[in-house]
Amino acid sequence: MPSQQSLSASFITTPEHLAQALDIPVEPLRAVHAVYPLRVSRYYLDLIKQHGLPLWRQAVPDPQELTDSAGLADPLDEENLSPTPCLVHKYPDRALLLVAGECAMYCRFCTRKRKVGKQEMIIDDAAIAAGLAYLSRTPAISDVLISGGDPFMLPLARLERILRALRAIPSIATLRIGTRVPCTLPTLVTPRLAAMLKKYHPLYINTHFNHPAEITAEAELACARLADAGIPLGCQTVLLRGINDNAEVIRELLYRLIRIRVKPYYLFQADLTKGTAHFRTTVNCGLAIMRHLIGHVTGLAVPTYALDAPGGGGKIPLTPAYIQQLGESLEFTTYQGHQCSYPNRIYP
Repeated sequence: MPSQQSLSASFITTPEHLAQALDIPVEPLRAVHAVYPLRVSRYYLDLIKQHGLPLWRQAVPDPQELTDSAGLADPLDEENLSPTPCLVHKYPDRALLLVAGECAMYCRFCTRKRKVGKQEMIIDDAAIAAGLAYLSRTPAISDVLISGGDPFMLPLARLERILRALRAIPSIATLRIGTRVPCTLPTLVTPRLAAMLKKYHPLYINTHFNHPAEITAEAELACARLADAGIPLGCQTVLLRGINDNAEVIRELLYRLIRIRVKPYYLFQADLTKGTAHFRTTVNCGLAIMRHLIGHVTGLAVPTYALDAPGGGGKIPLTPAYIQQLGESLEFTTYQGHQCSYPNRIYP
């Protein structure tokens, strides 16, 4: 992976540099940056210049971030579900291990906007050790999601040490990594990284693309390196107002994803994160999009539309209503809107 010095040259991190790069006023950027940090990779900046608003809004600080009166600092109640500083244990058999405090880009809609890129999320060896110790003494946990920040921002050797330590815990069967690097700085996905990850199967990666314009030749190469290493790839897309909140954009995104061997996994309703109200759609919007997808798009490309319940309630699937009556006969409509029935009984 690149050295830390060469890596730092890949980003814009100050309001002044971003304002100059995009030829926009600096003061609004400074006001937001005083509360929420900014980082835009130069790679993603080039995409913004080519494709405009749908990518701009994901990356460029907006004064609306400071006027959100409805959002919550910790909408998923992660801090209260953390038995150690960098581990979240919400579900019985799964845990989230936060291993990095930085990302290649600070998405303006981030769920952990309260701390990613800040002093509040500096993860040191002691924090990782405490998380590993908790996992070792909690054998009910068989699946660990490694996230942050972005794990692919770590030095290769550090990431491998964490993976090796997790693999040494007998009760852990599967490892997952959450990363947006294939979208925001795909050159970080090197052959060396893919070769290292290949040693720790069963390993799954969920990446994060929100718009078809993000799927470039560079992103395709990054995903190919991971897929060729035998790693199943999924995508967790967030439904964002003014970016991807219509069926045609989502449909194009889904088809582009499966062409680069990334399985659409979730389409998320945006979390109630403070500073992100201007991104949120209604659930009605998401359900309408799913009606345009189910039956009309190959099932391989159809994600699960879900809401991560506020207060740590977990992921709730949201599905358009097809069932009209459930008794001895199931009465429902097909994806085309036709009436249909199915006998709902056990025959002797």
